[in-house]
Amino acid sequence: MDEDDAGTGARTPARGAGSRRPDPGRRDRIIDACLDVIAEVGVDGASHRGIAAAAGVPLGSMTYHFDGMRQLLREAFGRFAGAVAAGFEARMAAAANAEEAAAAVVEIITVDTLSTQRDLVLTHELYTLAARDPECRDVTNAWMAASRRALERHFDPLTARLLDALIEGMSIHRALDTEPHDRAAAVAAVERITGRTSGGTAG
Repeated sequence: MDEDDAGTGARTPARGAGSRRPDPGRRDRIIDACLDVIAEVGVDGASHRGIAAAAGVPLGSMTYHFDGMRQLLREAFGRFAGAVAAGFEARMAAAANAEEAAAAVVEIITVDTLSTQRDLVLTHELYTLAARDPECRDVTNAWMAASRRALERHFDPLTARLLDALIEGMSIHRALDTEPHDRAAAVAAVERITGRTSGGTAG
């Protein structure tokens, strides 16, 4: 993140609003572009200028819509975490019983979580930022809370917490390891924690 962009700064007032063409989606495009830029160059490489170019908006739009880079980062990572949490919730909600829920956890580990390089980079960039920015830590805490609520549809709170940690740890290992991981390991781990069968060991 460029040093110039780190401060909050004052929001630039709109000028000549009557002559501007309406663009109600501009703010959303900036947030999406922020995630794209971070996935490409990381938080440290992200700047107002680079994000504006990626979003196809004037540079002045950055300070018009956001008080500073920190606000933009929080909103962008909040959107990313919310989208991942929604997919997690949908996967768990589709399970009709504890056995199906255990199988769903295996799918989350082996298929859903960190399934793309983009998701891997964004997740680790968020964790790094949250380690030093308490407001971004609120984003990660909300994400973890949403995951546990989804798991608690089928499991007690302690089991849900253990599964959440398992999902996080195994997903990161699978994403970063240079060797392919056997699905059977995820199946065995979930079964040990839950005491439920989880859909077999086919790789």
